[in-house]
Amino acid sequence: MTSLAKAKALALLVPAALLAGAYGSQVFAGLVPCEMCWWQRYAHFAALAFALLALALSRLPDRGRSFVWLAALAILTSGLIGFYHAGVEAKIFEGFTRCTARVHATSTADLMNQILDAPLVRCDTIQWSFLGISMAGWNFILSTLSALLILWLSLRRPRTAA
Repeated sequence: MTSLAKAKALALLVPAALLAGAYGSQVFAGLVPCEMCWWQRYAHFAALAFALLALALSRLPDRGRSFVWLAALAILTSGLIGFYHAGVEAKIFEGFTRCTARVHATSTADLMNQILDAPLVRCDTIQWSFLGISMAGWNFILSTLSALLILWLSLRRPRTAA
């Protein structure tokens, strides 16, 4: 199997596996995704589309490499969103979405409206973690490393016989 073929396979399998894990945790564990969780999923959906295009062009020599790069960049984008999300969860960054807890009421009525308008799932709350790392943190680690591996594999030149 060539390096490019390995990159294409990873570009398809990585987002598929991470999306399966996200949806599995939602369906089987009852975890509800917040707004930033969805952003990470959207990037993986884009990666799947690019990976499928790369595979569709597999029969043509050296075709699909640019779609592999786009898939890797989409996976990396999801990882970077995961990094930011993990930072919001750890209170390192202030979330700029409406699903973080920022209260700036000037009256009791304003406070009550903010409470009633607040989403059920906040982005700055960790719902699940493993080894002290949240799902967003794991997405950052797995997506970033996978994207870099996919890019490296896609840029490798085939070995010539000596």
